[in-house]
Amino acid sequence: MDFNAWLVDVSGQIDGFLYTYILLALLVIVGIYYTIRTKAVQIRYIKDMFTQITEKKHVEGKRSISSFQALMVSTASRVGTGNIAGVATALATGGPGAVFWMGLMAIVGAASAFIESTLAQIWKVRGKDGEFRGGPAYYIHQALGSRGLGVLFSVLLILCFAFGFNGLQAFNATSALEYYLPGEAMPKAAIASGIVLAVMTAAVIFGGTKRISVITSIVVPIMAIAYIAIALWTTITNITWLPQVFALVFSSAFDFQSIFGGFAGSVVMLGIKRGLYSNEAGMGSAPNAAATASVSHPVKQGLVQSLSVYIDTLLICTCSAMMVLVFYVQDPAAAANLNGMPLVQMAVNNSVGEAGIHFITFAIFAFAYSSLIGNYFYAESNLRFIKGDSKALLTVFRIVCLLVIFYGATNSFDLAWNLADIFMGLMAIMNLIAILLLGKWALAALDDYSAQRKAGKDPVFVADSIPGMPKTDCWHLEEVRDFGEPPVKEYLDEAIETDYVGLK
Repeated sequence: MDFNAWLVDVSGQIDGFLYTYILLALLVIVGIYYTIRTKAVQIRYIKDMFTQITEKKHVEGKRSISSFQALMVSTASRVGTGNIAGVATALATGGPGAVFWMGLMAIVGAASAFIESTLAQIWKVRGKDGEFRGGPAYYIHQALGSRGLGVLFSVLLILCFAFGFNGLQAFNATSALEYYLPGEAMPKAAIASGIVLAVMTAAVIFGGTKRISVITSIVVPIMAIAYIAIALWTTITNITWLPQVFALVFSSAFDFQSIFGGFAGSVVMLGIKRGLYSNEAGMGSAPNAAATASVSHPVKQGLVQSLSVYIDTLLICTCSAMMVLVFYVQDPAAAANLNGMPLVQMAVNNSVGEAGIHFITFAIFAFAYSSLIGNYFYAESNLRFIKGDSKALLTVFRIVCLLVIFYGATNSFDLAWNLADIFMGLMAIMNLIAILLLGKWALAALDDYSAQRKAGKDPVFVADSIPGMPKTDCWHLEEVRDFGEPPVKEYLDEAIETDYVGLK
């Protein structure tokens, strides 16, 4: 075994141990803990998740973005090639029951997503053009008082998303072309694909946060709607097969003999892993997008990001699962010999014909492209945390990121991807510990939000109203009042006059 193969093998073993025995348990425990502590906020406030999407920006600035745009940036990163090929792999490897556990963990994980995104809003910072930045590095620094740990988190995130996962997304997108091209033509096609993806990404990332949010606000909804439409068509046209599909899912999900016979590779474990890794709830990535939204209360964006988890897993991943499972019950012998992208392509071909294969190929590229942009957005926010607004450094960083995309499209970079998984695992552990330590402030913000909602008000957050809360860069009384729209100003004027929670 050569040295590179040895590194791939060792890093793969570390990756497997970290996720299976440490991170997965933490993610589940934290999700259940905050589901209980928030009284299932991810279920109680489902209506508010949708109403808050349309909230207008509360801070004007040429680069500030709306709640909906922040939702689309986070969804762009969550929804990638894993939602198509990854789900098929989980079903092929673990069994049809994986889809049940995947959905269950999306609901549980949405509580963690709420907490981390609310914290990101509370400890966000404002840039010179009115834009906001934030995320785990920022609340680790400000609320826990450790810039060093914040920098470490940022480094791990940059290595994971900008250099690891973006290479993986580019490679997966290019791999979808294998259906159309003979083996000898693939290297040239990969080079062309890498150039196209790099150029398209460059056109967006050199435009800054505002352009990123605008592009993702277009690409993500269009592709999600089209993908859901194909899945619905598959489901409706095969409606007589649905009883068999659901029977298969539930019998597999609760096959306890199989589950406890080899839990690490069981349908439960694979379903939980696929759900958590796909929606990234609690892993510390989506809060970087959540912090950028201009809203009147942190909880509003916490709820919106919980909705992003549902969009990713309960909607997109379930669509992939339904298409594959219909194929599975109709032609189990053919499905048993396929995995990953080929399984999805043949499943769609089974329902809508060859046109479905072309659509899936296009969907892979579109989802990969949106993920490239969303992942870069997270990396840039954390680079700015480390080094500020150095234009020269930012330009060099962008060029390096584009080279990684090109390289990823043309090479199977197994070691880098194993390392990216490890970096994300370490990053997630840091974030989960941080939100356990800081979660009480998100819970306090939720209580504040609920009290104002009960009083019939559009909630407005003032950090000074929460006793003992560590210093924040935003959310102070006069600042919130000055940037608020007229109804907010009137409400805060009244709050000052009535000695709102001792602020007078």
